[in-house]
Amino acid sequence: MTVKEAIKVDPEILGGTPIFAGTRVPIKTLFDHLEVSSLEAFLVGFPSVKREQAEVVIEWAGDLVQTISRRYESAA
Repeated sequence: MTVKEAIKVDPEILGGTPIFAGTRVPIKTLFDHLEVSSLEAFLVGFPSVKREQAEVVIEWAGDLVQTISRRYESAA
């Protein structure tokens, strides 16, 4: 699964907030849960989100942080 398959952005759904495709669960909700709990707890609380979707989003977010870090270091 790709990040484009895992995430949907549609102005007609929650005003364009990025959500897990096929749900109305905002991506931000995953990260809010991870601050205080686990991926398992998130998946139990939001059964419409597939584990694979959540894992793809987490991996993508990690890649973004790495990219930003490299750009920041090279700009210094």
